[in-house]
This record gives sequence, C-alpha cells and structure tokens, in this order.
Amino acid sequence: MTSEKEGMATLPKVTFSTFVMSMASSALVHLGEVPNPETGATEHNDELARHTIDVLSMLDEKIRGGLTEQESRLLRDILYELRMKFVAHS
Repeated sequence: MTSEKEGMATLPKVTFSTFVMSMASSALVHLGEVPNPETGATEHNDELARHTIDVLSMLDEKIRGGLTEQESRLLRDILYELRMKFVAHS
C-alpha cells in the first residue's frame, strides 16, 4: 500500500500475527523460496534461515499458553512449513 500524500508504503498494524508473518517471510527469502524484495534476486543463506527459524521457535517456547488459539496455530503451522523447507534445502 502506498500513501499518495507521502509516496511511501503504508506498513500494516503491528500485531503478533504480522510479526510472525514478517519473520516467516524473511526465512523464506533466506531459504531462496522467494526473491529478496529489495533486490529481486533469489538468495540462499542457511545460517540466516536457521537463525530466523530459531527465533520463531524460541518465541513459541517462551510464550506457550499466552496466545490465542489462532495465534498459536499460525505459529505452529509456520514453524512446521519453515522447518520442512529448511530440511529440503539442506
């Protein structure tokens, strides 16, 4: 989304879900699943992908029981998909 007044992208409201989705998108870029939005190039960096997945895993462990069912399901599903893609790329 672009603000016509300022010519800048409008960022989504920060929620737990948008944060998790942002981290997941970053991991997908590092896995080479999607192009880097800044460069358009497809990159592969196992170290950064693993780090991003580890951050999401740490969040999952630390906040277990403090999420809504929808947030918890989102995080579990994203972690599963990212871990499977990481293994496939390793």
